Amino acid sequence: MHAARLRRGEDIARVRAEGASRNDRLFSLRSLHHDDPAVRVAVASSRAVGGATKRNRARRRVREALRTALLARPDPRTGVDLVVMVRPAALDVPAAELRSAVERELDRVLR
Repeated sequence: MHAARLRRGEDIARVRAEGASRNDRLFSLRSLHHDDPAVRVAVASSRAVGGATKRNRARRRVREALRTALLARPDPRTGVDLVVMVRPAALDVPAAELRSAVERELDRVLR
């Protein structure tokens, strides 16, 4: 399965306002299901993660974990929009631990 980027501000705001929330120590995830069979993802990080370089690295790490986890899954019957807020701990954990956390939360969201 391929994930598209969730880009429009009003789409992101809708997911944040209406979506179901899941929390992990590495990130928080909001999801909102829709009828279109596509997965769209927005990854963000606050200044609490660090300076611009650290925030960008954290977002890239989470985006890559999402990409590999979604590629390993079959296409969903219904679509979902995901907004992921990266937490500072995502910078320091091994990639395998980050990937397993992403897969665990995706299993719960994409049922």
